Amino acid sequence: MELFKNTEEPPFVVKCMDHHVFIKFNKVESNFWSPQLQIEIVDHVAGKSTLYGLFGPNPTLWTFFMFVHFVVATLFIILGVWAYSSHALGKSYELQMGLMALMIALWIVLYFFGRNGKRKGNDQMQQLNDYMMRQLGHHVISPS
Repeated sequence: MELFKNTEEPPFVVKCMDHHVFIKFNKVESNFWSPQLQIEIVDHVAGKSTLYGLFGPNPTLWTFFMFVHFVVATLFIILGVWAYSSHALGKSYELQMGLMALMIALWIVLYFFGRNGKRKGNDQMQQLNDYMMRQLGHHVISPS
C-alpha cells in the first residue's frame, strides 16, 4: 500500500481505503464518460501481493444507466400485461404494442449511447493504465 497514497496529482485523484485504491480524473479533466480504475491489493506471504484492477465508469453514471434500463424493462413488462389484458377482453391493444416498440427502440438507443461513451473513454482509460504502471514501476512481477 506504500505505492499508492491519497493524492491529487493532476489530472488524477487517488483515494485509498483498506486494500482498495481508486484512481479517477479530477473535476477539471473529468467528463460524463470518464472512467476510473479500482485496484484491490491482496496480500500474500513473504511480503508479496497480487493486484486486481477493474476499469469502469463512474459509479454514479453506472447506477443511472442501470436505473434507466430497469425503468424501460419494467414499462415494457407492464405494457405487455396491459396489451394481453386488452386482447383477452377483446379490446384494441395497438397503443400498448406501439409503446412496447418504443421501449425496444429506447433500449437500442441506450445501448448505442453506452457503446459510444465507452469508446469516448478509451483514451482516458489508457492514461489511467499508464499512471498505474508508472506508480508500480519495478514492483510489478509477472504472474508465473
